[in-house]
This record gives sequence, C-alpha cells and structure tokens, in this order.
Amino acid sequence: DHVHLFVKHDPKSSASYVANQFKGFTSRVLREEFPHLKSRMPTLWSSSYFAASVGAVSAATVEKYINTQWERPWKKGDGS
Repeated sequence: DHVHLFVKHDPKSSASYVANQFKGFTSRVLREEFPHLKSRMPTLWSSSYFAASVGAVSAATVEKYINTQWERPWKKGDGS
C-alpha cells in the first residue's frame, strides 16, 4: 500500500534523491533476504513518492500523526 517515513536529511540532498536511495537500499536488502521476490515481483517500489516539509510542526506532532493515521473517528471511544 504505502509507507510513511519521518526523515531528517542533509538540506543539500533533494527529496527525490533521499527517496530513491531508500527505495534502492531496501529493495536490495529485501531481495537478498527473500530471493523469491526476484522472480515474483519485477519491482518492489513504484517510482512515485510524496515529500513534505514539516519545519513549523514539532517532531512529536508528526510522530503522533504517523502512529494514528489508521484510526477512524467513528471508532474512537466506542469501546470496541
């Protein structure tokens, strides 16, 4: 589906560079650990990514968003 990453990187590196480095590294590691992925999946990652700056928001706020992104408002407090 998708992955959220909260990354602090050198401002000299572009978001596309950081995303591509992450995708390349994780693809290599996963294919080494799980060789069957080589024949079943031509690519592990799509070529797309989304990046946003959060300079005006605290790290705690971003972490809370990432950790609670799947909660649904109608499920809060219903006891289930």
